[in-house]
Amino acid sequence: MIQVNQKLPDVTFSLRQNGEASNPTTDDLFANKKVVLFAVPGAFTPTCSNAHLPGYVALADKFEAKGVDQIICVAVNDAFVMEAWGKSQNAEHIMMLADGGAAFTQAIGLDTDTGTFGGVRSGRYAMLVEDGVVKVLNIEKPKEFEVSDAESMLALV
Repeated sequence: MIQVNQKLPDVTFSLRQNGEASNPTTDDLFANKKVVLFAVPGAFTPTCSNAHLPGYVALADKFEAKGVDQIICVAVNDAFVMEAWGKSQNAEHIMMLADGGAAFTQAIGLDTDTGTFGGVRSGRYAMLVEDGVVKVLNIEKPKEFEVSDAESMLALV
């Protein structure tokens, strides 16, 4: 599993913004930037939609005021689902990043297999990444939501 002070692995993601598709790499997203990345088990799921993403939407301006260049939400969903979920949550200040094949999630060791419920998914976590290096890593215990929320991360930025 990835640790604090380790560089993120080189992975290519899927992204849809404003109806346009792209495939940014880890370097594109994190090089020379201060980024808060948080991961959810799935778009449109209860805790993710009712608390996790909305917290970051509500505090996006406060993260920016603290020098955060980008807030990224990642899930093991496809880019169309992530774009639709972002629109439904008014998340225009959050990059809704798709890790469709779970390459990133597995490379950092934060994957979980939900079996027939949904297959390989991400565990719930949040991290502060500076120039591609993890500076803060808050990993939730299964079925908990206490350390990866926006308020907790804002206090650590």
